[in-house]
Amino acid sequence: MSKKDSQKLVQQTLELVGLKGFEENYPRQLSGGMKMRVSIARALVTQPNILLMDEPFGALDEITRSKLNGDLLDLWLQERWTVVFVTHNIYEAVYLSNRVLVMGKSPGRIVADVEIDVPYPRNDDFRTSLLYNQYCREISQHLAKAMSFAPI
Repeated sequence: MSKKDSQKLVQQTLELVGLKGFEENYPRQLSGGMKMRVSIARALVTQPNILLMDEPFGALDEITRSKLNGDLLDLWLQERWTVVFVTHNIYEAVYLSNRVLVMGKSPGRIVADVEIDVPYPRNDDFRTSLLYNQYCREISQHLAKAMSFAPI
């Protein structure tokens, strides 16, 4: 890829994650949410088919986390990559996913596979729906059961 093409791809990716205009900023000048966007942009600029995200929003406040969840869904609707999203947040898992795998204690094993049968796009109406609450409760019950198992 030529330097011109790579610069164009970087600019497109920064625009995609909402960071256009912040190209010259230092990390200390960026908020926590903006730093997460930089991390996402770094992954996206490689044009992946699969995006691996391990607790990407775990250190953020709930408002920023919620905003980035929506932004991530918007990006996914545009790009349609496969995303493997690791989180300890049940609510985040249900909101973002079409499938939630619940893992048990050591050794790590999958103890439940819950299909989230809700169409995209999703919004705050889904987060306040009875169906959302039911999925969160189901996953919470699987998790509680998994954590009560005796070690193997």
